[in-house]
Amino acid sequence: MSKIPLPERGQPLDLSYIYQVANAVNDIATQLSPTTGRYTSIDTASAGNQSVRTSDARIVGGYVTVTNNSTTSPDGEGTFSYNFSDFKYAPVVTATPLLIDESSTESGKDISVILTKVTNNRVEGVVKFNTIGVASVGINLLMVGIPV
Repeated sequence: MSKIPLPERGQPLDLSYIYQVANAVNDIATQLSPTTGRYTSIDTASAGNQSVRTSDARIVGGYVTVTNNSTTSPDGEGTFSYNFSDFKYAPVVTATPLLIDESSTESGKDISVILTKVTNNRVEGVVKFNTIGVASVGINLLMVGIPV
């Protein structure tokens, strides 16, 4: 959207200038109109489906590291937690594992990520290492929800 040039002091307002102002106001109204494409729906566990303007939704990205030190038995586990703030309800959380040391054992490539608890200010989870070995993995977290 182009900017309207400011009038000079004492400049008479002519039809061209008033047309530019009206056109700019109409452009703003079009951009802010309430269409469904500009809304985000978040299905919360405690309050059901919530819908807010996309610009009013809150998105938080987080990262934690989990290490497995099991050299004798499979099924090693490592817990993680991540604190955040400003969500009215528990957000929708996605956790994605990331192999941070490519020279690590197969243990870092054979994992499961399980979220065990999600509240409006904290997420907790477990990384289950299905193969014997020492490995560290990163967990990328993405929280999407309704802000306070």
